[in-house]
Amino acid sequence: MIRSLRRKFILIAMASLVGTMVVLCTAIGVGNYCITTNRVDHAIALLHQNGGSFLPPGPPSDPSNFDFQITPETPFETRYFIVGLTAQKEIKFVNLDHIAALDRRTVVNTIRQIIDTGAKQGYVDHYRFGVFPDENGGNTIIVLDCFLQLQSAENMLHITVSVFLSCVVIVFVLLLFLSKRAIRPFTDNLERQRRFITDASHELKTPLAILSADIGLLEDTYGNDKWLESARSQIVRLDKLIKNLVELARTEETIKEDAVARFSISEVAQANADAFQPLAETDGKSLTAEIGDGIFIKGVQDNFFRLFSILLDNAVKYCDPAGEIRLSVSQRGRNIYIAVSNPCAGVDTAQLPRYFDRFYRADSSRARSTGGYGIGLSTAKAIVSRHKGRISNRYADGVITFTAVIPQAN
Repeated sequence: MIRSLRRKFILIAMASLVGTMVVLCTAIGVGNYCITTNRVDHAIALLHQNGGSFLPPGPPSDPSNFDFQITPETPFETRYFIVGLTAQKEIKFVNLDHIAALDRRTVVNTIRQIIDTGAKQGYVDHYRFGVFPDENGGNTIIVLDCFLQLQSAENMLHITVSVFLSCVVIVFVLLLFLSKRAIRPFTDNLERQRRFITDASHELKTPLAILSADIGLLEDTYGNDKWLESARSQIVRLDKLIKNLVELARTEETIKEDAVARFSISEVAQANADAFQPLAETDGKSLTAEIGDGIFIKGVQDNFFRLFSILLDNAVKYCDPAGEIRLSVSQRGRNIYIAVSNPCAGVDTAQLPRYFDRFYRADSSRARSTGGYGIGLSTAKAIVSRHKGRISNRYADGVITFTAVIPQAN
């Protein structure tokens, strides 16, 4: 249980970190890309506004009026070309004065790709273009070389991803070392709770034994009496409850290596089925077992005897009159499936998850008549969890089914 809690703590912490970092890195990458593209689009719009130049004819404009800031070096560090198209999409003129790396054929191919996109602005390779209509029904296309800008955005993305991965690795390593300290208060409280249950049970056994002996003496002296019988039944009830609590506390402990053995779960299941068969028939019910042959598992054998006993006892007690109880044990891959089902009318499906809670009883009056305490299924869940498995229940067509899935240990 402690290992499972530690794994969940690390998983939740890492999921929170990764989720936050993914959102942050995505925001940085997308924001940087949008800012770069926005600046380039403003530069293209400025070139169109000024007739193919960054500086308009006449008096210089206030640079604060433009989103794209102009410096004396801007005309020399920005590479672009301008192409004019007729209304029939034919090239009317090409201005390559501000770019030296392209020849006319490459420009024509690039323009054809731009025309094929049908977009007013966008990217073709590392070139950003803007299409502007003119008075004659044609278009003017301004294409700006954005290689350096896109390379800068890509480098920023690489740095962001590297920082993200580094943070994830560092935090994961720190969690591995510090998670024990983080969950230590919980583990200490859990250990104190287990110790309290064990110690209290031992302390309660002595006065219960004395009370039982005193009632025996009173019965010998005064004979049978309904009040003495009631007191003895309550003592028996308390003794059984204490044993169940101790059993639950022990099944929640980590399995010790010397208690683990490889055994046939098929034989354990069959032995329990044979034991509960007469009990079910006496109660007017039937028990059918479908147990696969030669299924072995590594674990605590006594725990599995108790697991089958709890599930079958629960099925016999709460099965509808003349109903059929089914037990199945099978192996699929590396998992062993244990299922116990029985017809049971009036089950509230909303309460099914609570069946494994301690002291929970769906029908208190019925549970009291059958002697239930609401601990059995909690113990079953603890046994399954102790062997790194999971247990669940479902209700369909008037039949309730408890299913345990337990992986085979190496």
